[in-house]
Amino acid sequence: MEDEERNPDWMSRLPEELLDVPLWNLAIPGSHDSMSFCLDVSSPVVRSEPCLLRAIDRLFPCWTRPCVSHWATTQQSVLSDQCELGVRFLDLRIARKPAGGNNLFFAHGIYTLVTVKEALDELAIWLDAHPKEILIICCSHFESLSDEDHFHLAEFIITLFGEKLCPSQDIPTLRSCWSRRQQVIVSYRNQQVVLQHPELWTGIPYWYADSPDPKKVIAYLEDQKHKGRPAGFYVSGLNLTEDAPYVLLHPLQGMRKMTMKALSLLLLWAGEQRPGREADGVNILCCDFVAVSRFCSLVIGLNYKPLSGAGAAAPPVCRKLRASPTDAVGEPT
Repeated sequence: MEDEERNPDWMSRLPEELLDVPLWNLAIPGSHDSMSFCLDVSSPVVRSEPCLLRAIDRLFPCWTRPCVSHWATTQQSVLSDQCELGVRFLDLRIARKPAGGNNLFFAHGIYTLVTVKEALDELAIWLDAHPKEILIICCSHFESLSDEDHFHLAEFIITLFGEKLCPSQDIPTLRSCWSRRQQVIVSYRNQQVVLQHPELWTGIPYWYADSPDPKKVIAYLEDQKHKGRPAGFYVSGLNLTEDAPYVLLHPLQGMRKMTMKALSLLLLWAGEQRPGREADGVNILCCDFVAVSRFCSLVIGLNYKPLSGAGAAAPPVCRKLRASPTDAVGEPT
């Protein structure tokens, strides 16, 4: 696979015909488990994992934690680099870490090294440098968060992004967001918090096959398409999922190797899709390891399909993204 290309300002370069299209009718690249590049192998297994795994972790942490990290790492780039690649949907799974003090972290099997505040601050800085790009941030899972944690997190998000937030009552288009200097849509999977804060959006549906077999993933997504797409934002997950039998049969493989074997087939399916309001139109497509293929460029290019008969220009050629030293944090060996 070729390394991905940079698409730091692809939204601002879309043709005029797409500027008044609701964002849920555009094709948008997303990263699955966006913060898993920085998993902390010194942290315990999260409480929502099976009891047996947590019991083994208490007895043999030097074995369980590297193994969990090996399978739970699904990205290798920091958030700002993912945004440079073209990712505009971020899957942030928030958790309270034991002995983490007042800070909130992220989790996928185990907890992360980077805090929620650090990650969101990084995104705010990136948005300032790219004023016509719009991020959809999905906050979910909320492992062990209290009502007080939710209150403080929502207040922090609203204070940090301020007027950049697009409220949930709007029908966001590129032109409408630009005119109001809005750059952030925050989906928050806690309905009580959403009801209290109109700046936040309800949870975005995520079509997820829960299978390690790419053919089953594609069959599931096709079946969902035949049922008709949701009215607003929704995600088609191209990510694979390992189950316990698969891990036992492939203990040394890891998520990266499993993904690389399946990626060509998954990207072939993605390249055949079209965005739009039609029942089978795609919206957000999420993938693992977005930095090791042309996934983002491929999804961005789907937006030009409805315009192909109107002589629309092809998407611009972008530069290669050089790996930064931080990219390797948490990457499976």
